[in-house]
Amino acid sequence: MSYEKELQIAQLAVQRATLLTQRVFHEKAKGTLSKDDKSPVTIGDFGAQALIIHAIKSNFPKDEIVGEEEASLLRENKNLSSQIWDLVKSASLEDQSSENELGGPVESEEQMLRAIDAGNSAGGAHGRIWALDPIDGTKGFLRGGQYAVCLALIEDGDVKVGVLGCPNLPIDNAAPLSADIGNESGQGRGVLFAATVNSGASSRPLGRGALQKRQPIHMKSVPDITHATFCESVEASHSSHGDQAEIAKKLGITKESVRMDSQAKYGSIARGAGDLYLRLPVRKDYQEKIWDHAAGDLIVREAGGEVTDAEGERLDFSKGRTLKENKGVVAAPRDVHPQVLEAVKSVLSSKK
Repeated sequence: MSYEKELQIAQLAVQRATLLTQRVFHEKAKGTLSKDDKSPVTIGDFGAQALIIHAIKSNFPKDEIVGEEEASLLRENKNLSSQIWDLVKSASLEDQSSENELGGPVESEEQMLRAIDAGNSAGGAHGRIWALDPIDGTKGFLRGGQYAVCLALIEDGDVKVGVLGCPNLPIDNAAPLSADIGNESGQGRGVLFAATVNSGASSRPLGRGALQKRQPIHMKSVPDITHATFCESVEASHSSHGDQAEIAKKLGITKESVRMDSQAKYGSIARGAGDLYLRLPVRKDYQEKIWDHAAGDLIVREAGGEVTDAEGERLDFSKGRTLKENKGVVAAPRDVHPQVLEAVKSVLSSKK
């Protein structure tokens, strides 16, 4: 199966949702709330989820969706719901045929709320399930840094389509990663990464209408691991910075790691702007969410990389809404992944 229609709809849906997120991004007040786990959520998260789920359900009505948000907060807070509805009803692509492909606009505030709540799949090993993170890297979004709109199709437990909208990454695939990459936006920025299984990965500029021209992307060869560029999370609560520093030392890497939020890290290494991405366990009971990794995992693998957990096992998206069978993430070009993994195992085993 080619998944051409799924890829087309996923890219257009993510592109349309980024228009909404960018509008919120440039507002001083982003309508921030705290969820039960104290993680932040914005009006942009709710609006982007509604738009993407509406597009999926219009095209693939029987598919399930694992979404990060649900609408109970909005049903209790009519003012907040109304604020999000104003964003959703005004978010549209400038190309009418593309807008039609997505099923047209969300037609009412109630339909918006129902769309948000349709992201309630439990996930699992059977059937077609979309994993959606409407704004990955909300803290980066709030501080004016990197974030991503992430969507992946998982079929019978395997990722088949992955799309990342990264509004604040440079369009130029050759632009090097710098220490200040986490706080950049504006002219010359906005990338849509995509991949389908066994068909390679690509990037294209994020636009406001029809999809723009694609470019194939590939991970960079790393003949000397000591010159590699590490990417890691900004938040120490997401990944152990101390362990990463030890791993870098063991590999002879002296270059300062580049810290940025969201799956923008996966996109950055997939196109060769960076080389390695580690997300190391901060506590034994933590379970990664499938929507935080599904799209990036496929894009890196289709660009010539390898993605495993800290034990060398492939990420298993068949266990529900979390990666409960995996601990940590190690993403690297295929030829050096074993070397990086060995260093990861060495450092982490010494901590047990």
